[in-house]
Amino acid sequence: MSTSLRIRGARVTKGASVSVSARPLWQIRLVRGLPRYVLYAACVAGLAASARFTLAPPRVSASTVAAPDVAAADPAAEGYAVLFARRYLSWDASQPQLAVQALTPMIGTALAPGGGLTLPPNGEQHVLWAEVVQVRARKAGAHVYTVATQTDATGLVYLAVGVAREPDGSLALAGYPAFVGPPDATGADAPARATEVDEPALAAVIGRALRNYLAGSSEELAADLSSSARVSAPGFALTLESVQRLGWSADRHSVLATVMARDTRGVRYTLGYEVDVAEFSGRWEVSAIEMEPQR
Repeated sequence: MSTSLRIRGARVTKGASVSVSARPLWQIRLVRGLPRYVLYAACVAGLAASARFTLAPPRVSASTVAAPDVAAADPAAEGYAVLFARRYLSWDASQPQLAVQALTPMIGTALAPGGGLTLPPNGEQHVLWAEVVQVRARKAGAHVYTVATQTDATGLVYLAVGVAREPDGSLALAGYPAFVGPPDATGADAPARATEVDEPALAAVIGRALRNYLAGSSEELAADLSSSARVSAPGFALTLESVQRLGWSADRHSVLATVMARDTRGVRYTLGYEVDVAEFSGRWEVSAIEMEPQR
């Protein structure tokens, strides 16, 4: 017959062995508080990392990032290149000293007189217009500008002119010029296909607005403009002959209009306009035509 004892609500079978081991109080407290201490340590590490990135953020080495081959805009240097191209390509063989005199302030003593230009026994050449069409960086502070120059004798030529910024900020030619070819270009992209405007009321507003816009009839145009609209009409009058196509832009905030117009001499033009429109109380209004003069 087995005998059992009940000790403080626990049933203990007679003959079972119970062992009791003593552990230091600090170990018990450490084991119980260990998860809390780990959490505290993670928080401290996170705060330290945040402070480090705030005070000294990581920087990417310049050697690991390829800098784009884009020259910083320098209007003065561009103008200097255009001025040189005009002087270099404008000459009169009957007065060769004039070409040398015009170039001397830009040539100095580093290059041959007149930029190494030797004129023929007779003839002359004049520049009709010139402008920069391309720029590339040669080195720090120096760029090469391709200047498209229309002459009355040779036609359209492209002249590469190197211009450098001196330490004191002045401009100087960076060597002799070079005749080059035009920048790479392809034919025009075809107009993007857009959803046709199928609202007669909107088509009527756009046609009327463009007719008054091209004719310079500001009072009539104002009737189709929104209260906040700002437009800038061409400096010469055109007559709208027909609206060939009206298509919605991708966001449907504007209409792409292809029109036919002619000037007072009878020259006809096919033109494309982007007309911003909005509907107010069932009525269409124009808020901009092609460009906003304040931007």
